[in-house]
Amino acid sequence: MPAPTHHTHASADLYIGLMSGTSLDGVDGVLARWDSSQQIQVLRHASLEFPMALRQELLALNSPDGMNELHRAALAGNAVSRIYANVVQQLLQDTDTRPQQVRAIGAHGQTVRHQPQMHDGTGYTLQLQNPALLAERTGITVVADLRSRDVAAGGQGAPLVPAFHQGIFGHVNQATLVLNIGGIANLSILPSLCDSSSAVIGFDTGPGNALMDWWCLQHTGQPFDCDGAWAASGSVLPELLNAMLAEPYLQLPPPKSTGRDLFNPRWLQSHLRQLSSAPRPEDVQATLTALTAHSCAEAVSRFGVRSDALLVCGGGALNGELMRQLQALLPQLRVESTAARGMPPLQVEAAAFAWLARQCMQGLPGNLPRVTGAQGPRILGAIYPA
Repeated sequence: MPAPTHHTHASADLYIGLMSGTSLDGVDGVLARWDSSQQIQVLRHASLEFPMALRQELLALNSPDGMNELHRAALAGNAVSRIYANVVQQLLQDTDTRPQQVRAIGAHGQTVRHQPQMHDGTGYTLQLQNPALLAERTGITVVADLRSRDVAAGGQGAPLVPAFHQGIFGHVNQATLVLNIGGIANLSILPSLCDSSSAVIGFDTGPGNALMDWWCLQHTGQPFDCDGAWAASGSVLPELLNAMLAEPYLQLPPPKSTGRDLFNPRWLQSHLRQLSSAPRPEDVQATLTALTAHSCAEAVSRFGVRSDALLVCGGGALNGELMRQLQALLPQLRVESTAARGMPPLQVEAAAFAWLARQCMQGLPGNLPRVTGAQGPRILGAIYPA
């Protein structure tokens, strides 16, 4: 275990980023510092799992058919924020940092609905948490609600990580591709830093781990398929794979974003009902893994630029079978974890929310209009002072 890092300077540019993604597995947090050359250094990473009861409640709140939803959502938001506060305490303890030394926490919250531009033309995106409770529990200023200003400006509110990806993975001489595989997968296409004629592109490619994790839990009792071993024991069902790959979302041009509103158990079951015979569970898992690999690879092939590597972050980077399939589908690229570029895959998104909090506190935009489709750059987030 690394020795605690001692911070004696109240002036240090310290931020905490907290992320709980669509995979619903729990919270990742980082304590990050920006140095005088504006480079980020992750000092510490901590994570806590959601208790199964909270995970099931959050999953239930993804579907608009629950009883007493407003009450349950408010209490679930409190529960999420208490776990966030525990991750913050762990980060502070592990690094011997005082709350007053941290400028702000960027807290994402737990997405339960993501419907930008729908219904009334503006739509909405909803992340459950209680930022006031988090500020109260930690004694640190909290920046929350980081997506809705972009949605109000006509954007998708997602993905928000490409600007951060450009800052930490952008290369002077060549374009870079970054694939974040959480519950949903998103791709950032980063032109070389000296190419002023091209813009960063980023969008949600489709399913990441969400369907694989759900199927795995139903049939094995495990929250995820460790290293993709269960998927590797099955055989891909071509009829099912082709039907799922025909989902219209996958063919849409960017800017676009998606979530469990579309890629959920009901969507999967509607496809399973079309099969002529009941499939073996491991064959469905193999096919879901292939669905993620094919939809990601297709997005890279359609919109990617000349590059020599695809950097993968998020939980999907730890799924060996998925990484092998991506490499097989993209032989012209070196498919590797972001750890090869100095940032472990489970730290990237949390670090991005530390960056977004810093942008907000400095009065700087956090979105890329070319990525989200918003009418222009916007300062993202609502501030809850310590």
